[in-house]
Amino acid sequence: MVRPPLPEEARERGRRLGELLRRARGELTVVQVSARSGVPAETLRKIEAGRVPTPAFFTVAALAAALDVPLDELVLGCGGPPPAAPRELTA
Repeated sequence: MVRPPLPEEARERGRRLGELLRRARGELTVVQVSARSGVPAETLRKIEAGRVPTPAFFTVAALAAALDVPLDELVLGCGGPPPAAPRELTA
């Protein structure tokens, strides 16, 4: 199966996500963040370099939790729309 190429805007969001995560990592090493998040170090390196422009949601969530960065902040920093208000769950 051949995937169609990602639009440039999606690649740019991936680059911005990588930059945000790299800045949030600060003094921590890639290996330290990997151990905290459970995300392989090589995956984190690729995301930070923009080589994985659309990482899985749970990967981003694990990295955000390990770096103590709210997901809303990542969404807004990547140029995404403001998060919608949570809807009430019914039982």
